[in-house]
Amino acid sequence: MASLRPSLRCLGLGLYKRPTQSLSRISSNTFRASFSTAPLSPPSKAVVYEQHGAPDQVTRVIDLPPVELKANDVCVKMLAAPINPSDINRVEGVYPVRPPVPAIGGYEGVGEVYALGSAVSSLSVGDWVIPSPPSFGTWQTYIVKEEGVWHKIRKDVPVEYAATVTVNPLTALRMLEDFVKLNSGDSIVQNGATSIVGQCIIQLAKIQGVHSINIIRDRVESEEVKERLKKLGAGEVYMESQLEVKNVKSLLVDIPEPALGFNCVGGNAASLVLKFLRQGGTMVTYGGMSKKPITVSTSSFIFKDLSLRGFWLQKWMSSDKAKDCQTMIDYLLSLVHHGKLKYDMEMVPFEDFNTALDKALGKLGSHPKQVIKFE
Repeated sequence: MASLRPSLRCLGLGLYKRPTQSLSRISSNTFRASFSTAPLSPPSKAVVYEQHGAPDQVTRVIDLPPVELKANDVCVKMLAAPINPSDINRVEGVYPVRPPVPAIGGYEGVGEVYALGSAVSSLSVGDWVIPSPPSFGTWQTYIVKEEGVWHKIRKDVPVEYAATVTVNPLTALRMLEDFVKLNSGDSIVQNGATSIVGQCIIQLAKIQGVHSINIIRDRVESEEVKERLKKLGAGEVYMESQLEVKNVKSLLVDIPEPALGFNCVGGNAASLVLKFLRQGGTMVTYGGMSKKPITVSTSSFIFKDLSLRGFWLQKWMSSDKAKDCQTMIDYLLSLVHHGKLKYDMEMVPFEDFNTALDKALGKLGSHPKQVIKFE
């Protein structure tokens, strides 16, 4: 079994790249366990891809053999994992950081400790854990990784929130705290308000006493969307077409001009955020869903002295600040537990992964965040 471990590890951890063997040969029927006294994980099912490309064409579900647990290893039975846009970009091969192929998809998720290596002391069977920082290969039923990879979390929250707490809510929290010092009574403005990051920004800002101005795209159900965002704590919600006026600030009544704005769309939607910002304001870009560039007028720089910044969670996690990540995750989950942080998701059984992927790709219309449920 020892000689088989590296080829399996290359899928789960990205530590070893097998140059010649196709994933078509990696199945539980291909291998025979050798005599060993070390514990083994159960066989696993995983979503894998051998090459980069369209996710609905290059991914498939395969069987993986048991993995031997070393002394410091933890075997985790995955409970849930989301399909994030960055996961799709990694499969496509366009994300700046991605595992070498062949690879298992997924970057965040939550699992339950199933078995422990002989030297593991900080975890117990039955604990809920997440990879922290997030790690490649969460779209599989069992994962074996070293003890230090796993962060124990509370179990009294819905599993879908535990599975998705790291990427989007943490992005919202960091952006609210890292660029402009906000005080109670201040305001922020954002586009993409219906995204999970956008929903989290609304709620986290409300907790801080910060008023949110939210921009959404024009759609048939705009009034329903506005109402949902208001229930989360949104201050003002505008459709893009409502802001095609010369002075958008005239729309604000008794609301201070925002010093901080967030952009995940680009193009005209980013320009609308800039229109709201006060003198010396800052716009932070963390996405570009429209795939259109940000255009800034010369006067915005000269006369308003606006600043344009960017935020990428993965880069932040590689900095010294990342040591505080686990404390922040615990804080966010405490908000979930007390009903102060919520967002739209759809749970999908693992056996229906292809349908969930099609929804995440937008092939079946508009759907909430897709979260794979493994049990």
